[in-house]
Amino acid sequence: MTTTTSSASASTGALRSAAHGLGIFSIALGLTELLAPRALARMTGMQGRETLLRAYGLREIVTGVGLLASPDPRPWIWGRVAGDALDLSTLALGAGERPGMAPHRDAALWMTTAVGVVDIACALLPDRNRKAGASVDYSDRIGMPRSPEQMRGAARDFEVPRDMRPPEALRAYATS
Repeated sequence: MTTTTSSASASTGALRSAAHGLGIFSIALGLTELLAPRALARMTGMQGRETLLRAYGLREIVTGVGLLASPDPRPWIWGRVAGDALDLSTLALGAGERPGMAPHRDAALWMTTAVGVVDIACALLPDRNRKAGASVDYSDRIGMPRSPEQMRGAARDFEVPRDMRPPEALRAYATS
């Protein structure tokens, strides 16, 4: 069997560099959300939702560690994209309810959108080891443990198990 792709080293080059940068960014953002949720809530118009910001901070830290530690960072990058969508929906639905907070909310929405675009661009980066349509070549396999000549007649003495036999009343109609 020959392989045209290596699953052991699924990420290299630009994808690996992007994942490293996104991992560090995720951890830094997550620590900010976790350790300074009040300040971040004031800046984004999310006052009263500090616990939610802490939870989002934990999500960012986990994603960042996954990006830095995983041999294949692409699922973690798509996780960041999903997190960006969650952040955007949270900001759009919950921020800026107080007077004068709309500019803060709009700035946060624009920054989150920009980060989301970067995340999507990184998730779509080509991978040198993973070519489009590349797969494992099984053309040299026959799917049997022995050659066809050795397999002929191997099941002559096979008896159908009792629980797989048709009922007695239907045996006359069963094909032989």
